Amino acid sequence: MPVPRSILGTQDVGDLDLEVVAGTWPDDVRGHYVVSTSDQRTRPRHAFFGDGIIARMPLRPGPDGRFAWRARVIDTPFARLRGRRPDLFTAGPVGTDSPWGFVNAANTAPLPWGDRLFTTWDAGRPVEVDPVTLEFVAEVGHRDDWKPAMDHAVLPLISTTAHPVIDPERGCLWSVSRDVLSGAVSVIRYDGTGTRVQRWDVENAALPQATHTITQTRDWLVLADTAYKIEVEEIFGGDRTAPNNPDGPVLLIRKDDLVPGRSSVTCAEFRLAPEVNHFYARYDDSDGVVQVVMEHGEGVDIGMYLREDDVDVRGRRIDPALRGMYCHGMAPALTTVLQFDPETGRITERARARDPERWWQAELSAIDWSIEGQTAPTRHHLVYLGFHPEAINRRAMRNYAGRIDPSLFPAEETPAVLVSHDREDLKALSEWTFALDDYPTSPSFVPRGRGGSRYAGAEPGGHEGYLVVAVHNDDRFRIELFDAADVGRGPVAVLAPPNGTTVPFLIHSAWMPEAVPAPDVERLRFADDLDARLDQLDPDLAATAREVAEELDAR
Repeated sequence: MPVPRSILGTQDVGDLDLEVVAGTWPDDVRGHYVVSTSDQRTRPRHAFFGDGIIARMPLRPGPDGRFAWRARVIDTPFARLRGRRPDLFTAGPVGTDSPWGFVNAANTAPLPWGDRLFTTWDAGRPVEVDPVTLEFVAEVGHRDDWKPAMDHAVLPLISTTAHPVIDPERGCLWSVSRDVLSGAVSVIRYDGTGTRVQRWDVENAALPQATHTITQTRDWLVLADTAYKIEVEEIFGGDRTAPNNPDGPVLLIRKDDLVPGRSSVTCAEFRLAPEVNHFYARYDDSDGVVQVVMEHGEGVDIGMYLREDDVDVRGRRIDPALRGMYCHGMAPALTTVLQFDPETGRITERARARDPERWWQAELSAIDWSIEGQTAPTRHHLVYLGFHPEAINRRAMRNYAGRIDPSLFPAEETPAVLVSHDREDLKALSEWTFALDDYPTSPSFVPRGRGGSRYAGAEPGGHEGYLVVAVHNDDRFRIELFDAADVGRGPVAVLAPPNGTTVPFLIHSAWMPEAVPAPDVERLRFADDLDARLDQLDPDLAATAREVAEELDAR
């Protein structure tokens, strides 16, 4: 049973002190490792939909030689409302609902911005947290500016992206808002202060499924339809029967067209197959084209979760310990470098990486997020989780009949692999194979030395520095540190808590150079979102919402 049974644990969130248990921790590792995850104690049907947890660990030891892992459930207005009336919150297949509205879990990805830290989700506004205390600070922008997909009385459902981007030259955060029925999409800009955001509707374009990721170049925003489909029948208790779309649109939007006073913007539209989840553009577009690393999601349906009545690829009953885990990939992982030409509408494939024997379930990746590293990237580091039959249910296989080839399934389970790909041709420059019972999570790149900008190292691009990888294992959770120039050497150092200590599964991670208290700037207050829509509620529920708003204002 190689998928750790502890991975969906419901233990309390607490502090851990990690020690070096192997190798030597280098003196030039700096900054902080931050990671988002989903609180399994809220018992979501899908493991991705629990309330948000954010964890931070300094990459320098304390006076006692140990590393302080600190994790907190984010005390959002939604978490505070749930704390007062947990009986009113109901977990569904796509999130958690209540009489106040839809919970913004804010559990997917940490997003550093200078000295500030945000955390994100696909169905809610970005949430700012204090980098030191990890406490809730504010949501980004008034609810009405985001054009909610469902405008509940207190907690709107806002279909957005879990991966907004920080524009290093314009000094803003770019995100999106999407109509869940029509797929119509809008661009959102947040300048870092104030209670409002700007929105532009994208003319004559739609993203029919979702938009988990956006990326950018100096002149363009890149949006793509994401391989995640919400099925109405499933929401109302039926089985999930529809596969993700086999292809989808990619939209290029010129940043210079996103100007105050306009309410809409045009785009250049492309059609791409196979479907995608995560993608990363080269920031430099001076040659007139947009170049993007695409991590395709062919045969991956993250909306399909494992149930206790499921059977796996081998016909075995799903272990109840894996209830809620997403269904793993049913096709070999595929990564490409694609070039989009806005003038001709042409897509050119420059490189691809695919190995059906070793590379399954492209989980998450790490790049150098400095402006220098994004402008001239050298490495794309990817964790492939491997082929695990017990994490693939036959319900999913039926839905994808004709689109997957089970003859490609390896005869035996395969382990996870960390691969450093050359950014130009995707050649595997170095790779490390984990033990079969290891479950590595999102890697983060830590630059070595100091460069020109805040996040840059002495040699930007992704090759000069370290990779921090959190690894789940039933024996104990651990943090492994790799040399980004040669991951094939194996971990140069390993941190771990006492034997038997595990944590619930981690989602996306990030690196930030410092951890200082959140700055004192004007932000949205929860009270700003409360208006006449409260009259739709029972008076007791409306009063509880006002009490939470007063509580937050009094901090």
